[in-house]
Amino acid sequence: MNRAMIDNKNHLIKITLIRSTIGVKKSHRATVRGLGLRKTNSSSMVNDTLAIRGMIHKINYLLKCE
Repeated sequence: MNRAMIDNKNHLIKITLIRSTIGVKKSHRATVRGLGLRKTNSSSMVNDTLAIRGMIHKINYLLKCE
């Protein structure tokens, strides 16, 4: 395994849904659910991977990241 891959497994990102998913595209709603978020102001801790970063980038107008 690559050392960068091993280091990224331990890093977590806290994401919070700050806007409602009412009126957004169906694929964006599915991405929100895929990140483990349900209601407004719900938070989730996810691993810092390229796939997760792509999902966050897709719906960044709905999220707050820490």
